[in-house]
Amino acid sequence: MANRHDRARIQKGALTAEQAEKLFATVDETGHTNEETAKKQRKRRKELGHGVDVDPLSDADPSGSNVEKVITKTAVGFVIVFLAIVVVSQVSCGLVRRANTADLAENADLTSVASALHGGVEWGNGFTQFPDTFSVQEADENTHRIEVTVVDTTSQNALEAFSGAQIQATAFAVNSLLNPNINTVTYHVNVHVDENGKYQQSALFGLLQPKGEVKTIMTFVWTKTTNENGVVRFNCTITGLDQNMQDQLRDNITSSFTPTSVISNVLGTSENEKDSKSKSKADSATSSTEAAAATSDESATSSDGGSSATVESTSSSAQ
Repeated sequence: MANRHDRARIQKGALTAEQAEKLFATVDETGHTNEETAKKQRKRRKELGHGVDVDPLSDADPSGSNVEKVITKTAVGFVIVFLAIVVVSQVSCGLVRRANTADLAENADLTSVASALHGGVEWGNGFTQFPDTFSVQEADENTHRIEVTVVDTTSQNALEAFSGAQIQATAFAVNSLLNPNINTVTYHVNVHVDENGKYQQSALFGLLQPKGEVKTIMTFVWTKTTNENGVVRFNCTITGLDQNMQDQLRDNITSSFTPTSVISNVLGTSENEKDSKSKSKADSATSSTEAAAATSDESATSSDGGSSATVESTSSSAQ
């Protein structure tokens, strides 16, 4: 016999199975059994839209919009396309440049040398560029000589001009001397200077060229010799460095932040002390010179006295 607590509790006024089935048979998608109410609800949903169940733990947009995903995909695609364009441009420019670069080791004439100075030559892992203003004086495989002149309009001092010109001259000369018919390469470096001797530079990305006096500051002469054993030797000679140029290079290379100057500044060694030390050294040197001169005078006097005595004694004997 079933226990009273095991029997299902029937709610008062609840519908039976048949009544519930009959009721839900009249309910449409709006959830209303009244036809007028269902019609109004359908009209309202048509105008305002249908409600959507929202999951608070979901990352999906409750409105159903996918704008965020579209923006993300568009941004990633743009970056990928941009990087691909950059890589392709670099590779294509490198190939085009190598194809148009003059090979001085194969052919050295006026056209090829001018093309090399204009587009650069291969050196190291890349290219070495030359100043925009240049001229070719000689390029002949019959005379085995190449002579060019460039005008540096970017360097601000002698050190910059010397360091840049040395790299450019080395790259140009070695590429040229690899040609079996070239034995000498002369590379002149000119600059524009003002009335005070300071270097002038171009402006506006090279559109405005300096108008100062053109001065040759140095010349690189590269030669190639081959001995009887087939050993090839490259020699470089730098000419044109006058005393003024050497002083400028020394001033540019010598830094004021040396340990001696820093310690002097910390300890308070002044210029007056340095001058006094220099003056004392000069005085000591002067004193030594005067003492030596006095000793020489005394010796000369003693010699004169000896001579006179000898003459007098001789005269006495004669008498």
